[in-house]
Amino acid sequence: MHPFRFNTRRLGVIMTLLATSLLLAGAAASDETCESPYSAKITGREDFVYVWTVGEEGLGDGSDKLVTIDVRPGSKTYGEVIHHVSVGGRHEAHHGGFSDDRRHLWLAGLDTSHIFIFDVATDPARPRLVKTITDFVRDTGGVVGPHAIYALPGRQLIAGLSNSKNHGGRTALVEYNNEGDFVATHWIPTAADPMGVENASAADGFGYDVRVLPRRNIMLSSSFTGWSNYMMDFGKLVQDPDAMKSFGQTCVLWNLHTRKPLKVFHIPGSPLEIRFAWGEDHNYAFTAAALTSKLWLVHEDERGAWQATEVGQIGDPAKTPIPVALSISSDDKLLFVTTFTDGTCRIYNVEDPFHPSLVTEEVIGRQLNMVSQSWDGTRVYFTSSLLSNWDKREKDNEQYMKAYTWDGKKLALDFAVDFNGASLGRPHLMRFGSASLYN
Repeated sequence: MHPFRFNTRRLGVIMTLLATSLLLAGAAASDETCESPYSAKITGREDFVYVWTVGEEGLGDGSDKLVTIDVRPGSKTYGEVIHHVSVGGRHEAHHGGFSDDRRHLWLAGLDTSHIFIFDVATDPARPRLVKTITDFVRDTGGVVGPHAIYALPGRQLIAGLSNSKNHGGRTALVEYNNEGDFVATHWIPTAADPMGVENASAADGFGYDVRVLPRRNIMLSSSFTGWSNYMMDFGKLVQDPDAMKSFGQTCVLWNLHTRKPLKVFHIPGSPLEIRFAWGEDHNYAFTAAALTSKLWLVHEDERGAWQATEVGQIGDPAKTPIPVALSISSDDKLLFVTTFTDGTCRIYNVEDPFHPSLVTEEVIGRQLNMVSQSWDGTRVYFTSSLLSNWDKREKDNEQYMKAYTWDGKKLALDFAVDFNGASLGRPHLMRFGSASLYN
C-alpha cells in the first residue's frame, strides 16, 4: 500500500476516535439519548421538542408539518404548540435527524422519498424549511423510502426502506453531504448478492435503522418492509399471506470506515430500532423484533466476534403488542420500550444486558409509537402515530404528544398535546431543540 494512503487512513481513524471521545465527554449535561455520537450536544435542558407530523386530509391544511412545542420551565407557553410549518402535501412523514453541527434538521417522507431540510439554528423556536431534496430515488440508483437519518462527520447516513424496481424490501444505505448533495449508495447484501458477508444465506437486503459505534469501527443496520407493505392499509396487510412474508429478518454489521458489510444476523420478526450502549466498555446494542415481540442483544464476545442473542420477551406475544421504539438511558441501566397495539411503555433494568428485568410499565394511550428520553433521565416524551395507514381508527385513533417525569420508579404525566384537537395531524418523530446552543 502506498505509504501516504496508509497514513491518511490511519490519521482519519485516529481523528474519528478522538472526536467521538470529546463529544461523549461533553454529552453528560443533557440531550436526547438516541443522538449520534458525532452530533453537537445540548449543554443544558432542552427548550423545545420538534415533532415531525403526518398530515391528514380534512384536518387543518392536510399537509405534513414540523411542530414546535415549548418545554421551557416557567414559560407562559410551557407545554403548548408555539409554531408549525407545513411542507406542502402528504409524504408519510416518519423519521429524520440533525446534521453533525446540529444547525439543520433533516426529515424524510416515506411515500414520496422527499427529504426536507430545516434551519433550526437561526431561530430555534421557529424552524425554517430551507431545502427540499426531490431527486433522492434518481440520485441513489433506485432507493425508495428514506428512513433513519444519522449524523456522520460532514455527512448524513440515510437508511432506505424500499426500492423503485419492485417496491419490495431490498434497499440500501445512502450518504449525502451536509449541503444536501448525494455522495454514495451502499446496497444491503442478499443471499443472491452476498458481498462477501459472513452468514450470507440469511441475508435479505432489507433496511430500517442504522447506528454506529465508532470506537469499534462498526455500524449496524436493521430491517423492516418495503413500500408495498408500509403504505398498505394495516387490516388488509395482516390478511395478505404474501405481504406478511415480506418483512425483514436481519441485522447487518458493517465496517464503519469502509462501509463494507461484514456479517448478517438472523433476527426473526423484523428488528426495528437499534440503540447502542454509551459506556466506554459496553460493546453492545439492543433491538426489538416487532412481529415476535422479542428483545435482542447484538454484542461483541470475548473473542472480539459479534453475535446476536435473544434476551427477553416484551409483553404477551399472543396479543401482538408490536414493540416499535427503544430508548436507552445514558448510564446504560434502563431501556424504555414502547408497544403500539397496547399503548404501553415498559421500562427494563438492563444493567445485565443479557438478562433484562421489568421495572414497571405504564399505559400511555390507546396507541403508542415513539419515545425520547432526556440525557439526565428525568424527562420522557411520547408520540402516538405509527404509519397513516396502520394507525387505529375512530375512538382509538388518539394522536398526541405527552411529556412525563421519571423518578426512577414511575412515570408521572406533565402535559399532553392533542394533535387531533389542534388539527395538526399525526405526530411521529421527536427531536430536541435549544435556544442557547447557537449563542
